[in-house]
Amino acid sequence: MRIDFVSDVSCPWCAIGLKSLEKALERVAGEIEADIHFQPFELNPGMGPEGQDIFEHIAEKYGSTPAQQEQSREMIRQRGAEVGFTFDMSKRGRIYNTFDAHRLLHWAEGQGDGRQRALKEKLLEAYFTKGEDPSSQDLLVRVAGEAGLDQAQARTVLESDAYADEVRQREYYWQRAGIRSVPAIVINERHLISGGQPPEVFEQALRQLSQQEETV
Repeated sequence: MRIDFVSDVSCPWCAIGLKSLEKALERVAGEIEADIHFQPFELNPGMGPEGQDIFEHIAEKYGSTPAQQEQSREMIRQRGAEVGFTFDMSKRGRIYNTFDAHRLLHWAEGQGDGRQRALKEKLLEAYFTKGEDPSSQDLLVRVAGEAGLDQAQARTVLESDAYADEVRQREYYWQRAGIRSVPAIVINERHLISGGQPPEVFEQALRQLSQQEETV
């Protein structure tokens, strides 16, 4: 079963959705074999290199009041805890450009042995748990090493324009496919599950779609 996980590393619901999907895959282990591909989606493609204060950004983008933002942050923190992901809201003060992170993820996909998935998880942890800057090349190189990737190769990728065109083409492809919000989980290139759903929702969908594929 092919799973395209369309997401951004600065999207909290993407972290929740990935953890939920992983729990669902654990529950169907031995029944369903899944191959996850992480696809790029930038929530803020025009974000400058200095980033922006997270409260200011959300207020401008969604019109949220401080009280509404605090309520949303607490809900996200709780949902993350339920699936085993730690959001440290006190450390996430800014939102950043994530294009280089997507270039690195694209490169990691070709490195085999689940390296792309490991890198994705490390990037989400770096931003949401540790409050680090995912636009920093030094941070990206370090996290690549933590994910078992070659740091020298990672830096070479980041210091060039490698995979920039490929990432933009993939972003355009998913936009043309109708993806407007993330996470968007596309199974076998036909079936869409939107949002950071609970593990039970993913598990049920995986089983149903697997059965459908078997009867086709």
